[in-house]
Amino acid sequence: MLIKKYSILFSLIILMQGCLVFQSVSYEVNLDDEKSGTVTMSVSNIRSDAVNTTELEEDKKQLFQELLKSDDFVRQMSEEGKFILDRKLFISEGKLNGTIKYSFDDVSKVESIVYQEPFYFITIPLEDSIVSTNGEIIVSDNHKRIMWDNSIRTLKFEMFSADVESGSLVELTKFLEEE
Repeated sequence: MLIKKYSILFSLIILMQGCLVFQSVSYEVNLDDEKSGTVTMSVSNIRSDAVNTTELEEDKKQLFQELLKSDDFVRQMSEEGKFILDRKLFISEGKLNGTIKYSFDDVSKVESIVYQEPFYFITIPLEDSIVSTNGEIIVSDNHKRIMWDNSIRTLKFEMFSADVESGSLVELTKFLEEE
């Protein structure tokens, strides 16, 4: 499958079961205090790697019914300490994108971000590509780490997932328009 297994792509990837791929994922973490706040997670250029009609129908069901509308997804996320406030799919510049906004009471529930005064940080495997961040990237022999000083109240980072422009991936914009 084309999706890299980022530790950062939590339940969204599990529900996508590797058949939906996307170009990048970005996070904007707005802190209310040291431990709580809200997150807006954005996924860009969502496509399917289905090779037949059955797989494509399953991908559409997962995306348009389960992730977008299902109470089970909201319940699962709540059990993980992520309280869904909003979720949507939309077309921008001809590409299918999605956002999920959620609140949290423990910043460590947000992709394992760690707070050790005076810093917030997230540890990422070396093979994962950081597109952008408003933090500082530190690379070691074993991993990458994004660090933010605790004076920063909005932590931002974007990760590359897959090159969706090449290959035979199915564009899903027309199916959103049918919903």
